[in-house]
Amino acid sequence: MANSIRVVETISELRAAVKQARASGLEIGFVPTMGALHEGHGRLVEVAAAECGFVVVSIFVNPTQFGPNEDFARYPRTPEHDQAVCAQAGAKLIFQPSVAEMYPAGQLSTFVEVPSVSRRWEGEQRPTHFRGVATVVLKLFQIVGADRAYFGEKDYQQLRVIRQMVVDLNTPVQVIGVPTVREADGLALSSRNRYLNPEERQTAVALSAALKAAGRLAAVGEQDAGRIRQELHKTLESAVGVVIDYAEIVDAETLEPLDRLNPDCGARAIIAVRLPSARLIDNAPLPRPGEPA
Repeated sequence: MANSIRVVETISELRAAVKQARASGLEIGFVPTMGALHEGHGRLVEVAAAECGFVVVSIFVNPTQFGPNEDFARYPRTPEHDQAVCAQAGAKLIFQPSVAEMYPAGQLSTFVEVPSVSRRWEGEQRPTHFRGVATVVLKLFQIVGADRAYFGEKDYQQLRVIRQMVVDLNTPVQVIGVPTVREADGLALSSRNRYLNPEERQTAVALSAALKAAGRLAAVGEQDAGRIRQELHKTLESAVGVVIDYAEIVDAETLEPLDRLNPDCGARAIIAVRLPSARLIDNAPLPRPGEPA
């Protein structure tokens, strides 16, 4: 049955289930989420299930990664739908803790920060966001004890933060990035897309259109990052109602802005914009000269 999957709400139940799976010789895969699952999350679970015999999905809307004026209270919560997505994609267990289970003292006195890759971009727009993300993800890594953890490249800066944290703190988990899943018209799948009205949904395609335009320039040999950056802005500014928070060309590892592309190093185009009903982010790797855009 697509909806037959075990759901646990306590750390002790989760650890007992993982211990039993390990005793059976299974590798543990882990997909951390905030719920409101879509096909992009489903892809993460599918990749995890193809590589690991026992896949855990956490569903936890983490209050510490939301700022005071952000959408924690209205963030979509769809538990029955989420269970069906997880089961269909091959997960074995859902960990769905309460806030009190994750933060029993009410407030944390310990936080994890990864300033080298979090200070810019989303870090500037949402100053406490990555501290909340890194802290809860490390807690979940400690709780689940997975061999591999799977994150979508749509939240690329988050992926870099988690990878850097794992390296810096010698955390024994392999972090796997999975390419962004998109709608047929190019819009990256996101739980926040459901906030968009039909007109905004059409406008939102400007993000992927801008990334494609940047990719075409890089593919034909343009190395001036400023020129490619201008193309990002030009495409986004042509969309009515879009307010740009940032649209940049960055080093794929450090996330520092580039002046010129280096064929020997990876570069990424990153975007964050605001529409009346939602804030959206997107990104894409820039092809090297001669590679398809």
